[in-house]
Amino acid sequence: MPPSTSPTPSPAADAPEFATTHWSLVLAAGGDTSRAQLAVARFCSIYWYPLYAFARRIGLRPPDAEDATQGFLLHLLQTNALATVAREKGRFRSFLLAALKNFLSHERERAAAQKRGGGERAIELDAMAAEARYALEPADNLSPDRLFDRGWALAVLEQAQERLRCEYDAGAKTALFEALRPTLAGARAGPAYTELATTLGMSEGAIKVAVHRLRDRYRAVLRSIVAETVAAPADIDAELRHLIEAL
Repeated sequence: MPPSTSPTPSPAADAPEFATTHWSLVLAAGGDTSRAQLAVARFCSIYWYPLYAFARRIGLRPPDAEDATQGFLLHLLQTNALATVAREKGRFRSFLLAALKNFLSHERERAAAQKRGGGERAIELDAMAAEARYALEPADNLSPDRLFDRGWALAVLEQAQERLRCEYDAGAKTALFEALRPTLAGARAGPAYTELATTLGMSEGAIKVAVHRLRDRYRAVLRSIVAETVAAPADIDAELRHLIEAL
């Protein structure tokens, strides 16, 4: 039987558990609540690679970049750093990079025993995967700041696609999503509609409708994820533009 093209399940990004991770709520709490700290831990677990890439681009060797990233995350989660964040400066991306730069500027003053948090690990980092990924970064003149933003943008896109996959999984449409996923990269990306129609046993018209729905949902999920990382709705469009420019 051909896969259904009925609407996808209700968006996971709109579920209550996502609302508790909004950066605006973290700022409002000033980092003083367990919910705020859990939210920051979640953000860091998603966006640690751009931090690692920044550390590598400024010249740190892989083990030192891992130490610096892990040490910074532990410092962020164990101190009340959030209490000093001005709400009007509201993008988590900007806060995280500024906080990392400040941490690294004082890194030479820290005892060697503090590396990796003195044995503690704030977030589980896959150092081998991170270095393999860093090796694929373009050999260009991107500044550390621009490389961080590019890594951040890619992490946001990956997150959006993972949420979409979960939605399609929940609707028993995993095969449909995996087949259509390449089309998210643009009109010229991925297989032709005729090829998809043959693969999925659908008409070409049904494929076009399914792709349109997937792209619409992708934009909505992407916007929802960006909304989690800014302090006010008015910042969403600017942050989305920045994300696109970073890519």
